[in-house]
Amino acid sequence: MSDLAWIDGALVSARPQAVAALLRYFRDLDLAEEAYQDACLRALKNWPKNGPPRDAAAWLIMVGRNAAIDVTRRRAKQTALPDEDQISDLSDVEGDVVQRLDEADYRDDVLRLLFICCHPDLPATQQVALALRIVSGLTVPQIARAFLVGESAMEQRITRAKAKVAGAGVPFEAPDAVERSQRLASVAAMIYLVFNEGYSAADPGSDRASLCDEAIRLARLLLRMYPAEPEIMGLLALMLLQHSRIAARFDTAGNAILLDDQDRTLWKRPLIQEGLVLIDKAMRSRAPGPYQIQAAIAGLHARADTPDETDWAEIDALYQALERHTPSPIVTLNRAVAVAKLSGPQAALDLIAPLAERLDGYFYFHGVRGAYLKQLGRTKEAREAFNRAIALANTPAEATHIRQHLDSLEAEAVKK
Repeated sequence: MSDLAWIDGALVSARPQAVAALLRYFRDLDLAEEAYQDACLRALKNWPKNGPPRDAAAWLIMVGRNAAIDVTRRRAKQTALPDEDQISDLSDVEGDVVQRLDEADYRDDVLRLLFICCHPDLPATQQVALALRIVSGLTVPQIARAFLVGESAMEQRITRAKAKVAGAGVPFEAPDAVERSQRLASVAAMIYLVFNEGYSAADPGSDRASLCDEAIRLARLLLRMYPAEPEIMGLLALMLLQHSRIAARFDTAGNAILLDDQDRTLWKRPLIQEGLVLIDKAMRSRAPGPYQIQAAIAGLHARADTPDETDWAEIDALYQALERHTPSPIVTLNRAVAVAKLSGPQAALDLIAPLAERLDGYFYFHGVRGAYLKQLGRTKEAREAFNRAIALANTPAEATHIRQHLDSLEAEAVKK
């Protein structure tokens, strides 16, 4: 591995710890980010010549802190600085930082950084964009391409998010048990949003699809900080199991391939095995949550070598548990797939019929409903449902998939 490749990996890995510590020092998101970028530039200059430091994160924090102090001095020459013993580097600062990083309160720094990005005053799109910029270190052009928006629009989105965070007076004290639970839930939701943005991409090599890998990386970081949290295990397991199917989910033209039709030899077994181990470990806590239940459902699909071996009865039971835990029309719509497999399309239609008003603007509701109507031979109603689905499609792949259903209806009509 080249020096630059090793350095790039070290900078990416150390970013959450370093930015979080710098944010705690200076209480300024922009200043913390600028300080980290300055430290990265110095690393690129010094590390190839002097060799890697014993701890990359500690080195970056020390250098970034000194750089930020210099910036602060230039910006506010008339403002009294802290006492010299608070900011001098006469002692082995790197060693002190290494020790601090090893202490339990370090995780609160990183969690706080993630939580700041998930501030409740921010729309979900701004939360995700801010986290990708501040925590993950993706560039504005990378984030813009992933979200299919212009660079200037994404820059404005991130700037507005930073301004809102700055004006919100976010506290920097260590979170208590209740706050920690709330923060974990917010951070987990944000990470799953990042994953779903990538999961919807038809091209596995696109910038957007790479968000899946970034979400998994963030979930691993969170699990390292809280290794006993069963819902974080469930979140990571869910994403690993879903991501294991990436090579089989679309054909070469970018058209979606349904789960039953996927080539299961293309599923990534190492990701599946890791996900299944995490599920088993999480379930031993006997505190099931929505991520664990969804991961268990994904695990049943992953364990089936063929579609016919899928345990649909257990999947239906898990969806019923998910309905009780987090009632949602989307959960019921997903459960209908298992009901259709067990009891036929009419039973599935009866299950989702009460959802029609709430999900009238939801692409998947009309697509699923059209599929069941088609199975029952109710061609006219199926065509109407599919046309409604196409009108609501979010991606070309979704629209193409529905058009295939319509084409098959037309082909069957010609045969008759």
